[in-house]
Amino acid sequence: MFNTHDRYGIVARLLHWSMAFAIIAMFALGLWMRELDYYSPYYRIAPDLHKSFGIVLFVLLVFRLIWRLVNPDPGKQDLSALERRASTLVHWGFYPLLFALMTAGYFISTADGRPISVFGLFDVPAVVRQKGLEIIAGQIHYYLAFLTIGIASFHALAAFYHHFKKRDTVLLRMLSGKHRPQTD
Repeated sequence: MFNTHDRYGIVARLLHWSMAFAIIAMFALGLWMRELDYYSPYYRIAPDLHKSFGIVLFVLLVFRLIWRLVNPDPGKQDLSALERRASTLVHWGFYPLLFALMTAGYFISTADGRPISVFGLFDVPAVVRQKGLEIIAGQIHYYLAFLTIGIASFHALAAFYHHFKKRDTVLLRMLSGKHRPQTD
């Protein structure tokens, strides 16, 4: 369940993969819904889903950050000094990037003072009401979404590089939690 010094626990792996899938899906949904016109049957449904899942992702992100802080980070013995620095920068850089992305999304939706309904179950209230905020927040959200996907793509390519080229355990630890000794 918990991380050890050489492998990720099931909670960390589930958080990683569920958030990875959700962020990619949210990016695709965001691009798709920008193309919808007023007469589309999805014109209201798609943004409502995007907002609801965004709130769920925000809660997961907070939980994931807490989980990361209280669990050991599996060793990075397979990495060079440069790779360790890059890994640390990317992993810790995702948190403020995602928080900023989600906060901008929140301000797009609540700038007019209306709350965000989360799947019709409860509302997240607006904390600021400011005309025009949704435009600035929308631009920030748009560019941060592309930056997030770009960094996530780099992250995935680095994992594949480690698995197929270096043949180390970096990807295996996040896929199954298993630690495979390196073979030559």
